[in-house]
Amino acid sequence: MEEEKKTCVLVVDDEEDLCEILKFNLETQGYEVTTAYSGEEALEKDIASFSLILLDVMMGGMNGFDVARRLRASEETRDIPIIFLTAKGTENDKITGFNAGADDYISKPFSIREVLLRISAVLRRSNKKAKDHQQQHRLVFKKLIVDLDRKTVNVDGEDVDFTKTEFGILCTLLEQPGRVFSRHDLIRQIWPMDVIVSDRTVDVNITRLRKKLGAYADHLVTRLGFGYYFDA
Repeated sequence: MEEEKKTCVLVVDDEEDLCEILKFNLETQGYEVTTAYSGEEALEKDIASFSLILLDVMMGGMNGFDVARRLRASEETRDIPIIFLTAKGTENDKITGFNAGADDYISKPFSIREVLLRISAVLRRSNKKAKDHQQQHRLVFKKLIVDLDRKTVNVDGEDVDFTKTEFGILCTLLEQPGRVFSRHDLIRQIWPMDVIVSDRTVDVNITRLRKKLGAYADHLVTRLGFGYYFDA
């Protein structure tokens, strides 16, 4: 049985004793913890591999706000949740922290129990956001999965090669199941405006699509005299 992957947390604070306390308590909860004692040391880590960052603000050298801004500016790390743990607890400090990209802000002194609860809540929100994002970028019908980012189609667990035109037709029909698209509708949405396309070309691509869809071919339905639709 495959071992469940642990959630990796990076703790960044120039108080080494505090880092060790947090590390111990987080590891007892099943997290995998790495520590860094400065912003510069933190940025040398493989940040993209972490699920969450606990970040102090007042550190020698680069402060936590600047570290957060740097992470938010990078495509690889901009979505990693950040929780500030800091003695800077005024309203203006918190506003600065959230503007820098914080997902939560905990003022020192704090209880370990509170930190653990906040981490759990932030990770829960982050995982939901990631799941929603993934769903928004995929079209799914049973075991037919179209990945809009990777431009791939998976049918019953196997990737199937689709031409750009076939992919476009499938996406158009899957995005609005039950809606009938005329050949003219499909030509207007799929082909460039300066390309002359006949109705027969649409029919040929539909035929190819059905062959590649396997068990889902019957869901690509012809409405005689009107056009095509995906029956979900």
